[in-house]
Amino acid sequence: MTSETASAPETGYASVNGLRMYYELHGDDGGTPLLLLHGGLFDIEQQFGALIPSLSAGRRVIATDFQGHGRTNDIDRPLATPDLASDVIGLLEHLGVKNADVFGFSVGGAVALDLAIHHPELVRKLIVSSVSFRPEGDRGGNAEAVAEMTVDMIAGTPMEERYLAVSPHPDREHLQGLLDKLGRYGAGEPGWTDDEIRGIAAPTLLTVGDCDMVRLDHAVKFLQLRGGDVNGDFEGVPASQLAVFPGTTHFFGLARTGLVRDVVITFLDAPEPRGWADR
Repeated sequence: MTSETASAPETGYASVNGLRMYYELHGDDGGTPLLLLHGGLFDIEQQFGALIPSLSAGRRVIATDFQGHGRTNDIDRPLATPDLASDVIGLLEHLGVKNADVFGFSVGGAVALDLAIHHPELVRKLIVSSVSFRPEGDRGGNAEAVAEMTVDMIAGTPMEERYLAVSPHPDREHLQGLLDKLGRYGAGEPGWTDDEIRGIAAPTLLTVGDCDMVRLDHAVKFLQLRGGDVNGDFEGVPASQLAVFPGTTHFFGLARTGLVRDVVITFLDAPEPRGWADR
């Protein structure tokens, strides 16, 4: 199934923190909605377009474009995890959503983590893809490459074409401004402590590519802090889990649509184990 077969979503804008924050609503209303948070330089369609038809079958899906991405305008503010999380909280308030499953990739994964740690009442289940919980979990290289990126380097790519097609300010000057902000994204942010990760209430699915920006040993530590890495035959399968996608880089972290779909939907549809919050 591809994004072309999906029915047209309900769309709108929320006035949040000086933004006209674009959002889409897919699927049926009812039950716990699923909130999708894309990565840097992507948008709803580029990151999740191929997945939305399956994810929205039988559930409401809320997708949004972050500051300066997709159809959401940019403002005179750096890109930072706490600010983007505040935007998302404002969007959920605008939509009247008090609790959601949250699926974030890269920058979106950091925002999802921030929500789960600082606003646990908002998050029922958490999916964190291709993001470390502290800077030392990254292999290095990606942030440095983004910091040096120019519009000429992405000329003719789907990212440039998409930006110029849908952005409220579709010019290369604003695109360069977005690249500059992404190059400084997370500067000075220390990440989260072991205790903060351990204390997350929501059952958590971690996904990472086997040749991702995030180190595999860091992903395993992440899992261990969430109560995983046990002998499930004797101790039971933990509420928090890890999926390593083979032959997968950071940039293409969700590109294997069928694999991602099956892993994510299985996790979302699984019943919450009795006593999971105490693990």
